Amino acid sequence: MTETVISQESNSTSISYNIESEVLERYQEGARQQQPSLCCPTDYEGNYLEILPEEIVAKDYGCGDPTRYVNAGEIVVDLGSGAGKNCYILAQKVGAAGKIIGVDFNDEMLSLARKYQGEIAEKLGYHNTEFVKGKIQDLKLPLDPLQNWLQNNNISSIDGIGQYEAECDRLKREEVLIADNSVDVVISNCVLNLVRPEDKQELFAEIFRVLNRGGRAVISDIVCDEDPTPTILNDPELWSGCIAGAFREDLFLKMFEDAGFYGVEILKREETPWQVIDGVEFRSMTVRAYKGKEGDCWERKQAVVYKGPWKQVQDDDGHTYCRGERMAVCDKTYQILTNPNSPYKKEIIPIEPYENISLEEAEPFACKSKAIRHARESKGSGYSVTDMNGNADCCSPGECC
Repeated sequence: MTETVISQESNSTSISYNIESEVLERYQEGARQQQPSLCCPTDYEGNYLEILPEEIVAKDYGCGDPTRYVNAGEIVVDLGSGAGKNCYILAQKVGAAGKIIGVDFNDEMLSLARKYQGEIAEKLGYHNTEFVKGKIQDLKLPLDPLQNWLQNNNISSIDGIGQYEAECDRLKREEVLIADNSVDVVISNCVLNLVRPEDKQELFAEIFRVLNRGGRAVISDIVCDEDPTPTILNDPELWSGCIAGAFREDLFLKMFEDAGFYGVEILKREETPWQVIDGVEFRSMTVRAYKGKEGDCWERKQAVVYKGPWKQVQDDDGHTYCRGERMAVCDKTYQILTNPNSPYKKEIIPIEPYENISLEEAEPFACKSKAIRHARESKGSGYSVTDMNGNADCCSPGECC
């Protein structure tokens, strides 16, 4: 057994067991026989479970429903897809124009998920699911061809290790499992907490890498209200049982932020803890986060008005928006705030310039954390239109003003 060092900010300890082996063994057993202790009670949206075989429903383990936040026609990756329940729900939601890719490390779970692909495709009238073997913290490396290579190459020397590493690099370049910027949504249901602590930063970076600009992650996972105790961290069953690897609530959100996501939002947080151990509360939480705030800032004289109710708010780039004020923003920020799929859209009033400034004509934006744009900046200094009648009556028919 290998030693793994566990650390969550102030709390750290060393444990003498292999986390990956414990998780793999527990979920292999979960593929053979139902393990009720591996999941939280979850209500799924709609009637999508009706066409699923009972074996998949019984042997798929989760703690939330990220599938309800996916739309028709989208390309989705499910991290730790298990028996395939979430994938087959999404196969119905995205339709024939969409695609679902389930990623799992467990051969028995992959076999179970693949077992019903033909049956479900026949029920739907189309085939839009794929199940691939990979580690969710390394979505470049396809493990099926790597496993075939290992069967044909006996590694018994340092040179052999070098050949193995070279083959991994080749596969990542030439047969990449999930390509850069290729996915609309990444979901996961109670799996990220099973990844070794030293791999979690890489895990969030991989989620970010595969998403399209404007894409989003929707993750349901187990979180805790304070750091797990050493007793919890040293219990192998609590690691494989989605407890010891739980994210502390605030750090879970920070992991998205540190990876470059914006619009990080708690969609659902269970009020009642799933379990309480050593005084630490463990509960399900679903978080959504968006990719796409990278890039240059261009001045196009756009402004936004924050509706309220807070007096002012701050975005992930440090811009402050004052309630009711015309705030100056660059084109990139304007698009992020006002896009139809934006998490901010309901709180923002967009103000376009009177005369359009093309990106080719735009100058670099002089970014300030808090800048109010005068109305004349958007309208132009020479704006002198007079319209006494307006575009329409302000009163409803039959009413007096």
